[in-house]
Amino acid sequence: MTNWDIQWSGGGSGPVYRQIAGAIEEAIEKGRIPSGARLPAIRALAQQLEVNRDTVALAYESLAEAGLVESAVGRGTFVCSRGLDRVEAIDPPAVTSEVERLLALENARPRFGGGAGVVQMHALVPDPSLYPVDDFRKSVARAVAEEGASLFLYGEAQGHGGLRRVLADRYAAAGVPVKPEEIVLCHGASQGIALALRLFARTGDRVAIEVPTYANVLTALAGLGLEWAPVAMTASGPDLEAVDRTLAQPDVKAFYSIPTFHNPMGITTSLAHRQALLEIARRHGKPIIEDAFEMDLRIGGQPVSPLAALDCDGFVVRLHSFSKSLFPGLRVGSMVARGRALDGLVALKQATDLSDALLLQAALAHFISEGAYDRHLNRMRRTLRERHAALDTALAQTLPEGTVWTRPEGGYQVWVELPFEVDTRDLLPEASRAGVLFAPGSQFMPDGRPSRCLRLTLARANADEIKSGLAALGRVVAARAVDQASARPAPGVMV
Repeated sequence: MTNWDIQWSGGGSGPVYRQIAGAIEEAIEKGRIPSGARLPAIRALAQQLEVNRDTVALAYESLAEAGLVESAVGRGTFVCSRGLDRVEAIDPPAVTSEVERLLALENARPRFGGGAGVVQMHALVPDPSLYPVDDFRKSVARAVAEEGASLFLYGEAQGHGGLRRVLADRYAAAGVPVKPEEIVLCHGASQGIALALRLFARTGDRVAIEVPTYANVLTALAGLGLEWAPVAMTASGPDLEAVDRTLAQPDVKAFYSIPTFHNPMGITTSLAHRQALLEIARRHGKPIIEDAFEMDLRIGGQPVSPLAALDCDGFVVRLHSFSKSLFPGLRVGSMVARGRALDGLVALKQATDLSDALLLQAALAHFISEGAYDRHLNRMRRTLRERHAALDTALAQTLPEGTVWTRPEGGYQVWVELPFEVDTRDLLPEASRAGVLFAPGSQFMPDGRPSRCLRLTLARANADEIKSGLAALGRVVAARAVDQASARPAPGVMV
């Protein structure tokens, strides 16, 4: 790909994405980038300029709105033709329909711009300042000293035996009796989701999902050629009558659910709800994929028995990850299953990547067994309590009357519903300019429908940042509410 002369070194005034867009526009006007030329891929230009890829995406979107560039799914972004000097692009090889669906989902996702000083309340990436790097480094050294060169070989498909034994003890203490041989380690919950979907469904099948739901499960479904079957969420969890109707359909093969600290809503379902859900699954003979990605981040209330702990018949595959409770770069998660489901997951795991990074898994086993993980969790929980309290106060003080939000017992995310009709993705550019980022509700809808809801996260924002971020969000929401009111006709006025 041609490295066009895009001259931008940072340090200018205004939003970063507008600066980049201006630099590209200048290069086009001065002929350094010719008509018809294909611009660098978003990821490549983000790496070249050392900015977030979403910032580049926003720059390309603003250029498209100005009529300077145009994008084509699967081909790229091109400078609009100004006449005979257009460079003809060669069509790339065709891609599969699954890849086209993935590209469409990627292009439909919101683009999060913003530079220094913008409060990041849109992403579920833990704050690096809280990572126990020194303690984990010691665990790596101990693992190498004890196990040596064996950690640099291919390992068992199920993962490091020592870590599986440590996790079995930990899960049993949390109410999930499991043997080490019933655990399959994986690259975070994301790989676990993909493997579990492949286990139960094949191309063209449908999988029941909660609406709203975790955005990346939508891409996993698309990549596997699977369709989704919606189940509406209520304040107490997925609508059980809807679950019953949906699982009764023959082409629906499984149900993906997040019963604890739901993403994006943050709610936790009750024991009675979980028992009823399992009974429905048993009656229809449909498995449940239980995503317990934030299981270690409880800060209040009483723990509720996981679905896997209530399951006596092997209907539940349970996923867990250390990406939110420790750090995402570790890429260690686990799947718990029984019987044929366990055998299938092991076979799929081996076919997918042969084995995991044994060194990191062995180090994690040491980190947990020596108590360092629990000490880290105690610090994390104190921080989360402080941040949740700050967010609850800020929401009450800054957002308009009638706004409602969830009050989770753990995890990072809070679901906010505004008291007037608005597509919250339309608020995102102004919020970014005001100094705060959030995730619009449409991001978690499988059909991308407009939503007046939004998700706020506490992963990267401390108490002071939460206060300033919510003040900025409050101003944006208030301004939109005024605009909405002024646009409505006065009572008795014919329009």
